Amino acid sequence: MTAQPRKNADRAPMLVYKDVRKRYGSFTALDGVSLHVNPGEVVCLIGPSGSGKSTLLRCTNGLETLDGGEVLFEGKPLPKSDVEMRGVRQRMGMVFQNFELFPHKTALENVATGLITVKKMPADEANRRAMALMAKVGLSDKTANYPSNLSGGQQQRVAIARALAMEPHVMLFDEPTSALDPETVGEVLNVMRQLALEGMTMIVVTHEMSFARRVASWVVVFEKGKLLEEGPPTQIFDAPLKERTRDFLSHLGWDG
Repeated sequence: MTAQPRKNADRAPMLVYKDVRKRYGSFTALDGVSLHVNPGEVVCLIGPSGSGKSTLLRCTNGLETLDGGEVLFEGKPLPKSDVEMRGVRQRMGMVFQNFELFPHKTALENVATGLITVKKMPADEANRRAMALMAKVGLSDKTANYPSNLSGGQQQRVAIARALAMEPHVMLFDEPTSALDPETVGEVLNVMRQLALEGMTMIVVTHEMSFARRVASWVVVFEKGKLLEEGPPTQIFDAPLKERTRDFLSHLGWDG
């Protein structure tokens, strides 16, 4: 099989992980992970639960501190101070498993709040921007709804719109469909697929193998805190190099 070139390999990487290590007591969550993400790539992290995928995302935006190695974002190591890290997080959109919406605010207010409080945008301008983003995720008719009156899929799309409001340079998705009913998974994945088509740099922790196969430009397989295998989707899903990768995909019922 001819090696497939990575997207935008001629440009400086957006993110670089160098020998990243993270421990929780005696448990090693990340054991010397090194990889990079190019601008415009969709990098999907797959592997068994507890293999370190979500921990890597949390280290990426400073929710977890490193016990070794370093993470470079746009050529610079992540800052140590919370104040500086808050500035970096404005350039990293994060979408969690469980939406994390403000229950006392409408969908529109959830999207607009960061623009008003962080970017100091006038309320009317923030609301216009939030309306446009609600339309982008297909929820123009739900702007006045509170989270409790939205389905899980709708709540997650609001969460995506809220992250996009900050105009991030990279979007981090931590199993964004794992808490959803099967019938609402597709509407979230469709929004993510559209972002990929628009060239958004994305790192996605997912168990949705069909999404990874069709949308990812690069796939990374984790096992026990280590990088087991990485490559284009055609390699990982159609001709994996590692027996453990084949076992993992077979366990999920992946048949291509």
